Amino acid sequence: QVQLVESGGGLVQAGGSLRLSCAASGRTFSSYAMGWFRQAPGKEPEFVAAITWSGGNTNYADSVKGRFTISRDNAKNTVYLQMNSLKPEDTAVYYCAADRSTITTMLDLNDYWGQGTQVTVSS
Repeated sequence: QVQLVESGGGLVQAGGSLRLSCAASGRTFSSYAMGWFRQAPGKEPEFVAAITWSGGNTNYADSVKGRFTISRDNAKNTVYLQMNSLKPEDTAVYYCAADRSTITTMLDLNDYWGQGTQVTVSS
């Protein structure tokens, strides 16, 4: 069992930055692929970024490429999402997810996900 707790969300002006963190419980964190998703009001969850268990490979949605960076620290059981050049359309609840194999682009098809953290970008 893996429990995920996101933090770091908040209110920021357009063009600003935020760093989200996702702390995972369990001693097998380093064996899981990790990802970030987001859900805006009235919309389905959307894939944002993923990282392999080793951190050697990353993948991003086209909408965030060049602005967001996913990373992980297996010693701290934590995955991060650095978000730069934020836009109002980035406003959403952000969720992290874990999967024993590969992060799939549908949130609820992954093994575990957290409760989310709100990110609001004002114009």
